[in-house]
Amino acid sequence: MTDLIRCSVGNWVEVQYVLLSAEDRASGIPEDTAAQPLRAWVKGFALGSAMIGDELSVETMSGRVVRGHLSEIEPGYTHTFGSPPAEIVGIGRDLRTRVSAYRAKAGE
Repeated sequence: MTDLIRCSVGNWVEVQYVLLSAEDRASGIPEDTAAQPLRAWVKGFALGSAMIGDELSVETMSGRVVRGHLSEIEPGYTHTFGSPPAEIVGIGRDLRTRVSAYRAKAGE
């Protein structure tokens, strides 16, 4: 087997599990949504070896143990908050300049 479909103990992985079955979903949500289970994806360190699709326990960065079906090995992060607003781009540099000036004046 290749490393693309099998993980070992300690590998950074992602598991998927069902939080709520379709029957347990709240009423009032759209019909197509209500027909699907509510799923969660959690990243952590594999506590065993498994193949994609197998059940596996992982330990998250916070130390929580979660059990689910292995969905990805060595997953990355794909979220983005978009481009920063122009008003906040220079805040860090400006603040460091101000703190440096304050410290220099306080040391006089």
